[in-house]
Amino acid sequence: MSNKSKQWGAIIIMIALFAMIAFVTNLCSPMAVIVKNQFGASNLEAQIGNYGNFIAYLLMGIPSGMLIKKFGYKKTALLALIVGIIGIFVQWMSGWESMENAAFAVYLVGAFIGGFCMCMLNTVVNPMLNILGGGGNKGNQLIQIGGVFNSAAAVAVYILMGALIGDAAKATVTDATPALFIAGGIFIIAFIVILFSKIEEPAQPAAVKKDGPKDPHSAFSFRHFKLGILAIFLYMGIEVGVPTYILQYLTSDPTAATPGLGMDATIVGQIVAVYWFMMLIGRFVGGSIGGKVSSRQMITTVACLSIALTAFGMFAPADWTVNIPGVDWANLSMIWAEVPVGIFAFILIGLCTSVMWGGIFNMAVEGLGKYTSIASGAFMTMVFGCAVMVALQGWVADLAGNYLTSYWVVLGCGAYILFYALVGSRNVNTDINVEEAEEATALQDAL
Repeated sequence: MSNKSKQWGAIIIMIALFAMIAFVTNLCSPMAVIVKNQFGASNLEAQIGNYGNFIAYLLMGIPSGMLIKKFGYKKTALLALIVGIIGIFVQWMSGWESMENAAFAVYLVGAFIGGFCMCMLNTVVNPMLNILGGGGNKGNQLIQIGGVFNSAAAVAVYILMGALIGDAAKATVTDATPALFIAGGIFIIAFIVILFSKIEEPAQPAAVKKDGPKDPHSAFSFRHFKLGILAIFLYMGIEVGVPTYILQYLTSDPTAATPGLGMDATIVGQIVAVYWFMMLIGRFVGGSIGGKVSSRQMITTVACLSIALTAFGMFAPADWTVNIPGVDWANLSMIWAEVPVGIFAFILIGLCTSVMWGGIFNMAVEGLGKYTSIASGAFMTMVFGCAVMVALQGWVADLAGNYLTSYWVVLGCGAYILFYALVGSRNVNTDINVEEAEEATALQDAL
């Protein structure tokens, strides 16, 4: 097999892993419908899967980088898949009758283990696609292509889970068994494929001790970087919080403590999938214009649009309705569902979130030079912001007894991202030398 063929084989594997990350991660939000029904959880407690999944990023972000440095990308990916298989199995166990008394705790453990897997895979996939593309525009292009498949998998999981759940009032973990088996099966197949694939990856540099004074600076010496990781932290609240509480609002019974519209979960799953389809479209567009439009301009535009859409969705009269399309994959037909026009505004936010991660990342690491690699590791830990912000939004929904009121959290996140694009992203620490190759940074010493 030629080197070119080997490279394309590795690229395809990495893109497939990118899709798997979205499939497993996005199981958590539809599973919240099951958690509320089977375990009698509140809106805050129902998102326990998301909390466990994303808090794992906080704990596993830096260790994932250390695993890659010691064992390489391929072995780290294989280890991640083993962890993922275990996590899926444990989540499935929470539906066993014998686990009835401890089902809630077992489900949480499974989601937490799954979070370790997703963090490890994310740490492998993003840099590997960039490396395989040779960096620069080509590397970025491969990451954007991976993002398209990532969004497509997110669309698929919402449609699939909506079909499996059906009646939200009767949903149990057992209903999700086919989706869990699909995820587990994909993990097993991916493990076998990667195990027998030849993936050429860069050699990891050996640690070198250096005499002399330690570098007094690190990535955290830059104001725009510190404000940037906060922007990523809050961005996760927008990306996941918006579709999560659309799902909760549309499926919740009108007589519940936090009332909703009581719609069929199958139809709602097909509707919420449109949000992720909007992200897919946005990533196509973002990738095509990214070479001509600066990250600052792009993020300023989408932040303004997300604020406007969120505000409109919160305050638009509920009796203003619009038909939203979805796809009934069982019958291969288009379906149309009538929902408040505000919900359609929330769904359109997917166009905005599609480009936020990449744009914020580019602005935050601009001018960091030798500190960029450590900065990238710190970014991965900030994914746990999803757990915090989704929990906060659920708490607000419980407190107010109103799902739409909870979107004040999303509005605040959008406002901060706009501030970051306009003001916080500017590098005011240009006096720090970022060119000399030094072996250690303050963060590395801390490790």
